[in-house]
Amino acid sequence: MASYDVMPDVQLYQPANIDDALNLADRFGRDGWILGGGQDTYGWLKDRAKHPKAMIDLNGIETLSGVRQTDNGIEIGATTTLREIVRNKTINADYQLLALAAGHVASPQIRNAGTLGGNLLQDARCWYYRRGLACYRAGGNICYADSPEGMNREHCVFGASRCVAVSPSDTGTAMVALDATMVVQSIDGERLIPAGSFFKGPNTHITQMTALRPGEVLTAVRIPSAWAGSRFYFEKVADRNVWDFALVSIASAMRIEDGIIKDSRIVCGGVACTPHRLHHVEKALAGKSPGAETADLLAPLASEGSRPLNYNHFKLPLLENLLRRALRG
Repeated sequence: MASYDVMPDVQLYQPANIDDALNLADRFGRDGWILGGGQDTYGWLKDRAKHPKAMIDLNGIETLSGVRQTDNGIEIGATTTLREIVRNKTINADYQLLALAAGHVASPQIRNAGTLGGNLLQDARCWYYRRGLACYRAGGNICYADSPEGMNREHCVFGASRCVAVSPSDTGTAMVALDATMVVQSIDGERLIPAGSFFKGPNTHITQMTALRPGEVLTAVRIPSAWAGSRFYFEKVADRNVWDFALVSIASAMRIEDGIIKDSRIVCGGVACTPHRLHHVEKALAGKSPGAETADLLAPLASEGSRPLNYNHFKLPLLENLLRRALRG
């Protein structure tokens, strides 16, 4: 009989270069667990909710870490820690939205070890799913949260399709707002996936949160210079200021010329199965001036199309007020 006081038996591989990592990822496929900071990994293993045959530790691959200038912006390695992102001078000078989002992840101790790739790729936090129940996301035929007796205070108000778990990534909302591109590699080559297409909802991928295929590894994220120096805003509402995941969050980027909004990205977290972009709000913002009048006018748009569950109606006024605060700056 297995003891839950010790970690399960699993092989550990620590490749020194990306080619070895990709070969291992291809060899093990769905049975291989790509390991970054490990902050989301060990809970799954200890609870016996995931059963990989091998862990592939990327931390020994130097090329996967650090922030680099490119011809059209910056590239951030997937194993770059959240602490490095929070403190990086280039990110804070030109792409502060990402630093703000990374600074709201969990606690300082977790940011010291947690990686950008790990934060972007973490699995759903729904407690029914995490406890190993046979829900839709786990391959079953029921959503325990979306039921008359289900506890769904933290779950989605947009985009549910069988599963109602929200995307848990704080940095994911910032990446969508910054029009980032995910660099994904496998033994077959490289794929570039826009952040807005990288995160997948249960209507298309009921058992996974992203577009990653078996054998693929997220190696870097590229942020274009188009949004450098824009007006940024990030705010996260959670039960506690540290550790907790967002009940509702907002990441906004606005290009302002002569006091007029020329372009914008408004993305919300904690409300949908993927980072939730408010396209209709962005369209309505074009040509307007940021400030209280615009904020009060457009705030009700934030909750349009929502379908709250039994216990999360409170997310709608939160969402509208966060939009107000973002537009007021």
